Amino acid sequence: MESVLSKYENQITIFADYLEEFPDTDELVWILGKQHLLKTEKSKLLSDISARLWFTYRRKFSPIGGTGPSSDAGWGCMLRCGQMMLAQALICRHLGRDWNWERQKEQPKEYQRILQCFLDRKDCCYSIHQMAQMGVGEGKSIGEWFGPNTVAQVLKKLALFDEWNSLAVYVSMDNTVVIEDIKKMCHTLPLSAETAAESPPESLNASTQSKGPSACSPAWKPLLLIVPLRLGINQINPVYVDAFKECFKMPQSLGALGGKPNNAYYFIGFLGDELIFLDPHTTQTFVDTEENGTVDDQTFHCLQPPQRMNILNLDPSVALEILKENLRMFELVQKHPSHWPPFVPPAKPEVTTTGAEFIDSTEQLEDFDLEEDFEILSI
Repeated sequence: MESVLSKYENQITIFADYLEEFPDTDELVWILGKQHLLKTEKSKLLSDISARLWFTYRRKFSPIGGTGPSSDAGWGCMLRCGQMMLAQALICRHLGRDWNWERQKEQPKEYQRILQCFLDRKDCCYSIHQMAQMGVGEGKSIGEWFGPNTVAQVLKKLALFDEWNSLAVYVSMDNTVVIEDIKKMCHTLPLSAETAAESPPESLNASTQSKGPSACSPAWKPLLLIVPLRLGINQINPVYVDAFKECFKMPQSLGALGGKPNNAYYFIGFLGDELIFLDPHTTQTFVDTEENGTVDDQTFHCLQPPQRMNILNLDPSVALEILKENLRMFELVQKHPSHWPPFVPPAKPEVTTTGAEFIDSTEQLEDFDLEEDFEILSI
């Protein structure tokens, strides 16, 4: 009994206490594009928050690189936040934003497969092992703290090895999102002239939930758009507060990575001027797949009271995973800037490794009217 209590020590909470953490107010709470009326929908709100996959520090996994650390406590918080953000993208991709998690309830097989992408093993495509080792190519030693932009670059590279989800990860540069470059990344041409007149490749059909493209149309890879931003010098500039909060209202929003220096959080919503976030700074024991091939997921969902932070206490360096009307925090352009180097869609790097906004069709990208939906301002 004692070992069972120890295993779930971070998960034991009284639901009534959980509810008391939020003030008694008529304000709306926004969580990743969904709104909740706090006074009448507390249970629904808390269920929505606990359904997000929660990745924290772990200990007792196999040493990274064979001889490296066997725990990421103290240095892996931003990597864990990146995992949470990407996991939310995969849930939206395979299960939909309205999917909800319930304790002790059998979940869809896609959920288990998503969870296994992030286990702390070198053969899992988005594991702490893969992220830390891919970070070496970004100038980060194994065991060194990552910033949000480094995590974004690492996820972009690892996604190239992930054939099941087949994501196109676009990380903006110089506060600029280029529609032309996104289309180049997301359009996947048929394998050959012969297959062009037939259906798209089987692997693409297997990884999409919507009806496949027409025979003559290129396939579309779902887009994960990450926008690294600096919204101030030493602290966030108050002029960005309203625009930043608006990000969490987009139905395609995947939140934001940020926090304080060397102290990362995954921001999923807001109440008033307080950001709601998932905190990775809890050290839990490594969990592996069981004999039946499933994962005991009880420690991968946060049942503790959700934490909040005044938005002005946020470090100005953040990575957003959204697109939103009239944002003044970055520039959106149709064509690739002429003074930039030519855009080349990313290819698998030569390494021995495996494995915003979320847009899953070309129609959704075409819906973004530059004149109507966006105010083009260079910061």
